[in-house]
Amino acid sequence: MTKHTPRFTRAVLAAVSVSAGLALTLTGCSGGTNAGGGGSDDDTIGVSLIVKTNSNPFFVAMQDGAKAAAEKDGVSLTLAAGKEDGDEDTQIQAIEAAISKGDKGILITPNGPAVLDAIDKARDAGIFVIALDTAPDPADAVDITFATDNFLAGQYIGQWTAATLDGEDAVIGMIDLFDDKAVSVDYNRDQGFLDGMGIELGDDQVNGDEESDGSYSGGKGGSYTLVGNEASQGAEDGGRTAMENLLAKNSDINVVYTINEPAAYGAYQALEAAGKSKDDVLIVSIDGGCAGVGQVEDGIIDATSQQYPVKMAELGVQAIVDLVNDGTKPENSEGLDFFNTGVELVTDQPVDGVKSIDTAEASGICWGGE
Repeated sequence: MTKHTPRFTRAVLAAVSVSAGLALTLTGCSGGTNAGGGGSDDDTIGVSLIVKTNSNPFFVAMQDGAKAAAEKDGVSLTLAAGKEDGDEDTQIQAIEAAISKGDKGILITPNGPAVLDAIDKARDAGIFVIALDTAPDPADAVDITFATDNFLAGQYIGQWTAATLDGEDAVIGMIDLFDDKAVSVDYNRDQGFLDGMGIELGDDQVNGDEESDGSYSGGKGGSYTLVGNEASQGAEDGGRTAMENLLAKNSDINVVYTINEPAAYGAYQALEAAGKSKDDVLIVSIDGGCAGVGQVEDGIIDATSQQYPVKMAELGVQAIVDLVNDGTKPENSEGLDFFNTGVELVTDQPVDGVKSIDTAEASGICWGGE
């Protein structure tokens, strides 16, 4: 099994204040004032949060966390979102709006590499840019990233899958985020899952270049077949279509990896429509949202890695406030090129040797952190 040190992980901060004609979802909310800031006036700390999309509850929770933190710290917060996962143009417009507005900080979950030039312009303008959830490549394209260790999150569900198979052959369908661009959250989760299974990786920043058949060394070990990689855009309907395409290639799939829980639920619907018994297919995912934890409890998803977007947003807002007020800059976690906001494996089917929490415990901390 390839030993791998996770390169980067989650996510980005963002910025935005936009004219009526600007094609993005936008909300402004002022939480008071703080001396020494910048934004709509000299006494206000202006921060823009730019997320990937408003359609994913993960990013909605992140927005809620940022709003609560802004209100507590007297920050003028602007919210913006891409029209869909992967919408780089709208995020670029939001960054440009934050520059024009004179924000002190941008929190962003980048939708792809095309936003890096705009982030660079923001930093040149003196704006402190924090990535949330999805680290850019290179990691130093932003000032710091607050994120889940996505490779580790993938490893957890891979280790659990291998142990649960108990030596059974694995016929694996991979449901990723994109097939037209490479982003760290996508390849780190995908590659982490395969590494956790004990499948030898190819390029650790490329999805789908592993040997299609071989042996996995996790758990008791066994043979595997990788049926293919399908993109879902991180959406329920995308997960459903991806699963339909994978089943068309091989109807014997008994393990389904998904980039997130909306895609997992779509895959479940496709399996059900195809007459596949859920007892015969393991579905594993990453998010640990409140709805996703409920799906684990209901047996729709077998195991998921829980991350904490509210914590990312709260830490991001606080970091901008501290920087403005006393010049304190946040630092990466020891040995990593990002600040690790934590991850836990959630399942009601624990296995020896793989640390996990159950759905009762996970439901109490879903989205919010520890």
